[in-house]
Amino acid sequence: MPSPLLTDATELELTGQEPWPQSIKLYQPYEVEQILLPDNANCLAVQAYLHMCNLEYQIEPRKNAEYMSPSGRVPFIHCGAFVIADFDNIVQFVTRKGTSLSSDLDESEQADMRAYISLVNHGLANAEQYICWVDSVTRDNVTKPRHGSVYPWPLNHILNWQKERQVTKKLKVLRIFNKTLDEIYEDVKMYCSTLSERLGGKPYFYGDKGPKELDALVFGHLFTILTTPLPSVKLADIVKGYPDLVDLCKRIEKRYFQQNEE
Repeated sequence: MPSPLLTDATELELTGQEPWPQSIKLYQPYEVEQILLPDNANCLAVQAYLHMCNLEYQIEPRKNAEYMSPSGRVPFIHCGAFVIADFDNIVQFVTRKGTSLSSDLDESEQADMRAYISLVNHGLANAEQYICWVDSVTRDNVTKPRHGSVYPWPLNHILNWQKERQVTKKLKVLRIFNKTLDEIYEDVKMYCSTLSERLGGKPYFYGDKGPKELDALVFGHLFTILTTPLPSVKLADIVKGYPDLVDLCKRIEKRYFQQNEE
């Protein structure tokens, strides 16, 4: 069960009272052998966001990161006395501490950005979950071996079964579970087309105002899709069909990750 640590709005109200610690600790599963596409996308989105905010962080890989998380999802950050999970909550936390990427957006632009963030979080992310846990080829050859790789038998099988049941239950409620794989691919095309139209050939979604939370989130998901080996390349090929989105990923990778490695 998720740890009953702090994430609700009441605790987030208190964050402005404490100075930033020297380093933020970001907890996630092991990248090489364990992490799955949807989790990697979320973790990379948070990393990109923290880079954009010029906030130092340290990655803390844990095999049981999702069970340590207050929400049961990764990533989560440990910052001073606070433990915060999920992209939206982490953005809210950082904003309350006085660092915001979108303070220069007007109310209309803020509402616009929230709508596109929802499209990624509830559209693209659910498509990723479907491909990992419903598509039998990906589930049996990639998802289950990776998800259970860090646990001994029979615990690995038990945890795989629990996770599969959790994801499929959610997708059934959302009426996604009974879709075909081709229908999911068509949904992904629609999401990419919508994002590409919003980007409109600009370097970032809000042009000269620079990268915002939406840019970080889109980067996390699309870059992960482009770089994650799967039995089928169809998902990556869909993203590659939108060169402006690919260029956005390359631009953010070069600016915030390659420079950080030098």
